[in-house]
Amino acid sequence: MSVLIAFLSLAVEFVLGYPDWLFRAIGHPVTWFGRLISFLDLRLNRATDPDALRRQRGVQALLVIVLVPAVIGLFVQLVLLWFVPLGFFIAALLATSLLSQKSLYEHVEAVADSLDSGGLAMGRVAVSRIVGRDPEALDRAAVCRAAIESLAENFSDGIVAPAFWTGVGGLAGGAAYKAANTADSMIGHRTPRHEAFGWAAARFDDWINLPASRLTALLIVLAAFLVKDADPRSASQAVRRDAKKHRSPNAGWPEAAMAGALGLALAGPRSYGGIMVDDVFMGEGGRRDVDSADIRRALTLYRVADYLLIALFAVVSIIAVLAF
Repeated sequence: MSVLIAFLSLAVEFVLGYPDWLFRAIGHPVTWFGRLISFLDLRLNRATDPDALRRQRGVQALLVIVLVPAVIGLFVQLVLLWFVPLGFFIAALLATSLLSQKSLYEHVEAVADSLDSGGLAMGRVAVSRIVGRDPEALDRAAVCRAAIESLAENFSDGIVAPAFWTGVGGLAGGAAYKAANTADSMIGHRTPRHEAFGWAAARFDDWINLPASRLTALLIVLAAFLVKDADPRSASQAVRRDAKKHRSPNAGWPEAAMAGALGLALAGPRSYGGIMVDDVFMGEGGRRDVDSADIRRALTLYRVADYLLIALFAVVSIIAVLAF
């Protein structure tokens, strides 16, 4: 049933997304996880403690962050499947909150629309909503590259990974993944406050995203066969050549696939909080002069890759149901 729940959640969320009225009424699972993470960070992460103790408490915090949503998700799914007619449909609706297919497309499209209608200033505002780098340091091409990089990475982290772990472990697997990923985004940073305390969250997030990042790269390469002006051969070559050079063990895979498919050079040196990160290029040798039209090309490639993801889960669901 878990893979069927994952497939249905992908299909429903693709169409409906997460409604604004629901967010205003009850928030979102990420905001719920964020409150728990903030509470644990405040209570357990003391600057006066030695790093060894802070790392130990970070491990303890991560166990709470992962296990609490997992236990709740497991309990809810069991109740729905055992006591509610067609409860897996309700479980699938709940699982849609773990995905971001629709919102990711809309947020990245908004960057292209803002650049075309309002110029660089509006483009910087739009891209600042989806990336953490300094928007004022970005020219038009850098804004476009940032949007495409965010699209590729978040396709993996925000869609493929939660769908994968939901397919493996149902609501428990999907909720646990989303909580861990949120923890990494909040405390998994190499800052004086979180270098030790967030170590476990950062390493765990790297591990749980390994399968999804590789699958995402494969989906983008396959999608390039179906998209006009996309190059699957270059996408595959970029993945093999560049992905493992990225400072992240996972982000380089979808970014390299996207860069190679579109003939672009993504990543590279960029600034976060006034600090320059000297990263290597994904799609080295590709075009750096990127514009809003390239964002729209990337969105087309993403949409086709997302179709393939949904189709993959449909096929696996059929096989699982027949086997069951």
